[in-house]
Parts: sequence; C-alpha cells; structure tokens
Amino acid sequence: MQPATQTPSTSLAHAWRDLRESEPKLRIRDAAARLGVTEAELRATECGTTTIRLVDDWPAILRRLPLLGEVMALTRNESAVHEKIGEYTEPEISGPHGIVHAADGPIDLRIFLSKWAHGFAVDEDGKQSLHFFDAHGDAVHKVYAKEKTELAEYRMLVDIFRAEDQRPTIQLTPRPARKADTPDAEIDVAALQAGWRGLRDTHEFFGLLRKYGVSRLQAMRLAPEGFVRPVANDSIDKILNAAAASELPIMIFVGNPGCIQIHTGPVGKIVPMGPWINVLDPGFNLHLRRDHVARAFVVDKPTDDGVVTSLELFDAQGDNIALLFGERKPGRPELPAWRELLSTLQVPSDMS
Repeated sequence: MQPATQTPSTSLAHAWRDLRESEPKLRIRDAAARLGVTEAELRATECGTTTIRLVDDWPAILRRLPLLGEVMALTRNESAVHEKIGEYTEPEISGPHGIVHAADGPIDLRIFLSKWAHGFAVDEDGKQSLHFFDAHGDAVHKVYAKEKTELAEYRMLVDIFRAEDQRPTIQLTPRPARKADTPDAEIDVAALQAGWRGLRDTHEFFGLLRKYGVSRLQAMRLAPEGFVRPVANDSIDKILNAAAASELPIMIFVGNPGCIQIHTGPVGKIVPMGPWINVLDPGFNLHLRRDHVARAFVVDKPTDDGVVTSLELFDAQGDNIALLFGERKPGRPELPAWRELLSTLQVPSDMS
C-alpha cells in the first residue's frame, strides 16, 4: 500500500470553482470523478469557507444526532443511493460497530466505525449537512437538515466537534488493490455448505463467509444445491413494481464498507428514469442504476423462524449493490407473498 497523500489544495480549489461556475448543477461526486479526485478532497478545499472539518469522535457525534430531530439520512455505493427522512434514535455502539434501530423511527443503520476517517459540516446554498468519509475519501454516510430540523442543536454539534485544523487539505490513504477471491480448490466447500444449511439467523451469514474466506458473490456459486437461483438482471424492476401494486411491505438494504441503511415498509411511486429505477415516496427515496446490475440471485437462508429469501444484486466487480427481503422481524416467519413474488422471477436470458 502506498503512503497517505495530501491533496494540493490551491489548484484543486480553482479547478473545482471553475467547474461549478460552468456547470452549477453538477453534483460534487460527479465533479470529483471529472477532476480525478475523491469527494472528500473537494470538500476539504472548502474548509474555511462553506465547510468545517470535524474531529473524529464518531460515537460521540452519533449520540448527538437524535437531538437534531427530523433529518434526512443518506447512504450510498457506486450504484445505489438510499435516503430516509426521520429522527435518529440513540445508537448502540460496541467497539467499532454501531446500530441505529428503526423501532422508534424510520432511520435504520448498521455502522462500521473502523471505516470512518473524515467528517465535515457543510453549509451550502443555505442548506446544512454532515458528511462522513472513509480513509480513501469515499462517502460512507451523510445527514441533511430538513425543515423540522433543530438547527440550534445542529450548530451546537458543529461547535462541539469542530476540529482545530481547518486547513483546506486532507490526507488520504490510497485504496488497496482489490483482493482476488480465494481459489475454490482452497475452500472447504462441504463445510461451507454445511454451515449454510445450519444457519439459525440471517445475521450469521456474513460470519460464515468470513470463516471460510469466501466473497458474497463467490458464495452464490458455492452454495448448497437449491439455495441460490440466478435470475434476470432486471428483476429489481419487477419486484419494486409488483410490491408497489400489491402494497407488499419489503426491506431494502443499501450499503458500503462503512454503513448499511435499511428501509422497511411498503413502496409506492416507482419511476424509471434513464438507467435509474427510483422509489420516490414521502420519507423514502431509492435511486438504483439498473445498468450496473451484472448478476442477480434469489437466495435462501435457514433461520429459527423458517427460510428467509432475498433478492441480491451485484455489479460487474462483484460488489453488492442492494439486498431486498420481505418485511420481517425475529420471531416471525417470512411473508408468503414475498416468497411467491420471488418465485415468479425469470432466469437470465443467457441461461434459458
């Protein structure tokens, strides 16, 4: 791995300013890609003007978020954006792991704090927001003020966690090379499959993959017979439209290495727009690049409450884009209507 690098701020700030002047509606993420840098690097150039760097006390910051009242929480990856409006509840934090439960509100998060490295408070065009990034400069989570947000509490949070260093630069760690999958011949496939059949909770699945050194996409190939079924890459369209038409409550997970955000409930307004499929509901928006879906699977996992079935979407690099389940809670079996809906999905055209 290369050493951490510090961004030269002056030339980048000028390039960013010129780009905004020529294309005022250009999003910062797209501008960063255009300039060959990360979003965090562009944000850092604005320290001292519209942006304030925050200290890296993520648990303490998370514990103050409930004081802000209603906000919009945003988590994304390269192919999907997940937005929920509501109030944060008191997080449960154990070491590097955190949970914001949706029991008392719609914001539902699984947080991996070891991946959080940089934070900024942004005041842009009169709108206030908090932006958190990993060590490589990629956004892991964002919080946006809304009409009902307690702005006095927001300003107090920023004052409390304002860093002394407000220089318009940032030190980032280059992304490591993508790790190749362990060769199948080196994996104890029989033990993996036995462990899969013996699952008692869906949350055990990640630990199972880690135990045998298997990527999630690789596991789709090595699964016990009958537990994974490839389906068409456009299955997300059918699932969202059918769920909306039948008012079937579902769960939609979108995440990145630092955060997973979950929607639980019905979806209503499904809007295709170019390569995107969108859910545009009050309190919940999803934006997903259908053209990024390279593989899709229906996956069964045993639990103490019966089999739980998911639709899992992967991009061309093998990264997970999104997971969809029927609405469920521990102690309750899966909704039969969800399983029936998944059974209608077609196999990919290259396998038919």
